[in-house]
Amino acid sequence: MIRFRDVSKWYGSFQVLDACNLEVNKGEVVVVCGPSGSGKSTLIKCANGLEPFQKGELTVDGISVGARGTNLPKLRARVGMVFQHFELFPHMSIRDNLALAQVKVLGRGRDEAVAKGLKLLDRVGLAAQAGKFPGQLSGGQQQRVAIARALAMDPICMLFDEPTSALDPEMINEVLEVMVELAREGMTMMCVTHEMGFAQKVAHRVVFMDQGRIVEDAPKAEFFGTPRSERAQLFLSKILHHV
Repeated sequence: MIRFRDVSKWYGSFQVLDACNLEVNKGEVVVVCGPSGSGKSTLIKCANGLEPFQKGELTVDGISVGARGTNLPKLRARVGMVFQHFELFPHMSIRDNLALAQVKVLGRGRDEAVAKGLKLLDRVGLAAQAGKFPGQLSGGQQQRVAIARALAMDPICMLFDEPTSALDPEMINEVLEVMVELAREGMTMMCVTHEMGFAQKVAHRVVFMDQGRIVEDAPKAEFFGTPRSERAQLFLSKILHHV
């Protein structure tokens, strides 16, 4: 579904991604982890063209993301993205936040878009909040709305960029529960996160990054059992006691 081939990216003279190779198969959940500044968020944002890259090849469902003729808005409409800071429109109701892109991008009728949005709100446990505005909801609720909004576009895969890092600890589980359910339903997911408990629960593979490189790409059991690289072992030794 998603394939990186020697993808490299620079900010000026600083190389933020260094020849990254990665494949995410249909129905697979891949967790990307690593220390701050390792290139995780940049990697995932390259997958739907939010970040351009200078070298290599990247395809999503067979479509080349970096090719000059690729219709990136059309591709992004098929790739769900959930950000760290929700990115909901504060002046619009939750109902309208979910309907807007369906109407503007997919061309759905307003009634159909609202109905689908309400169905997905119910799925994430927020049907009663449809008439409220984002500022009236908790952070965890807003992030669940953001997930529902992404699902309303009928995505072929979902990208999550540290979806729980801006949340209070007690709000994290309500968001992770929605993500766990998506994984169980077979959604293709690429998720940048420090939530190792989530990774242990649902990831098929774990990718560990450091200094712009993919240092390790291993099945979950292997990564959490005996990581091959010393850098990954050190990283896990520092965070696993929090899980």
